[in-house]
Formats: sequence, C-alpha cells, structure tokens
Amino acid sequence: MTATPDIAAPKTTRLSIFPLPGALLFPGMHLPLHIFEPRYRAMVSDSMARDRRIGMIQPRPGPLAPNEQPSLFEIGCVGRIAEFETSEDGRYNLVLEGVALFRILRELDVTTAFRQVEAELLPVRDEPEILSLSRRSSLEMESRRFADAQGYAVDWEAVNRLDDEALVNGIAQIAPFDVAAKQALLEANGIEDRAELIIQLMQFFGRHDGEESVTLQ
Repeated sequence: MTATPDIAAPKTTRLSIFPLPGALLFPGMHLPLHIFEPRYRAMVSDSMARDRRIGMIQPRPGPLAPNEQPSLFEIGCVGRIAEFETSEDGRYNLVLEGVALFRILRELDVTTAFRQVEAELLPVRDEPEILSLSRRSSLEMESRRFADAQGYAVDWEAVNRLDDEALVNGIAQIAPFDVAAKQALLEANGIEDRAELIIQLMQFFGRHDGEESVTLQ
C-alpha cells in the first residue's frame, strides 16, 4: 500500500468524527454509508466544504445517562469521501476510502451538532503486508466453514484473487462480531495477528451458532 498525501501532513489534525458501532474502516479499504440523521448530514456538508475527511470510530458500549454522549475508543480510521450522492430528501450515500488510522488525543469543545477531536495520524506502511502461506490457507479454510455455517453466498473465486491485506481487512470490516471484537481487529498489530484473531473469532462463533454477535472477553 502506498502512503497517501494525508500522511505527509502534520501528525496532529482536527477531525469530525462519526461514532458508529460495528463499522470498521482500514487504510486502502472502502466503506459505504447511508447518512440520514441531521447532525451527520451537517457533518458531511461540512466535510465536503473542507477536506472531504471523516473520522470513523466506534463508541464504547455501556449504559448512558439522558443526553450523555457515549465515550469513544481511542483508535479509529480517517476516511476520505470517494463517492458522494444526495437523495431528494437530503440524505447522503457515501463511500469512504480509508486513509490512515488515528488515535484520539482529546475531544474538542465545539458548537457543531457533530463531535470533533484532535487526533494523531498513525503511520501507514509503505509496502503491502503479506501473510504466511499457512495463515492464508487457515483463514480461507475457516472462512469457508464460517460462511457455510451461516448460509452466506460467497464468490470464492473472487476471494482467492484478493491480496492478503484486502482479504484480511475485508473480512474484519464485514464480520458480524461485537464492538469489542471489531475494535480488537482494528487495533491488531498487522494482518498476521489480525488474521489469527479472525480465525479464533470464527471458531468461537461456530460453537455459538444462532447468537447475533460474538463477545470478545
């Protein structure tokens, strides 16, 4: 993966954030979004007028008091709006392209309806990551078992053509795991560790078939 121009910018940046449980984005990957809430429509309008960037991040699970904002995980991913479409009722359909992971340094006190943070952009590797042959084989085998058990229709020929990063990060983005598990996948130290965690979660899910999500303890 080639580093994008954003990474050449100062490491500390201001980001408008979209807290969305279960939604992961990785550098170089794409995430489609349907934006309908007024505050996030305002966020998209602001982003389009400035730098087309949105910070995707997961809120931490837990009970909230009335009017309380959910706390956030520290690590998310900056996405650049790559595709943009407006519906007649003012909603947006977007595709975000992942630019870089970021770490929240502090939340900013703003008057906008959407939240903003000061964040540190994390380095993007200059070269694509590669899985060991044994890990790739194990991941593909476990993915087939998982898909068959869940009744998913998968174009395996297309899957086989994916490079290692696209395979691992693509599975991490769409896998039906819970928020904590998804966050662990995002924060994994490289695709080798991420692939191993995916395998473990799929095996766990297979032993708890019928549940809506997998909980990572």
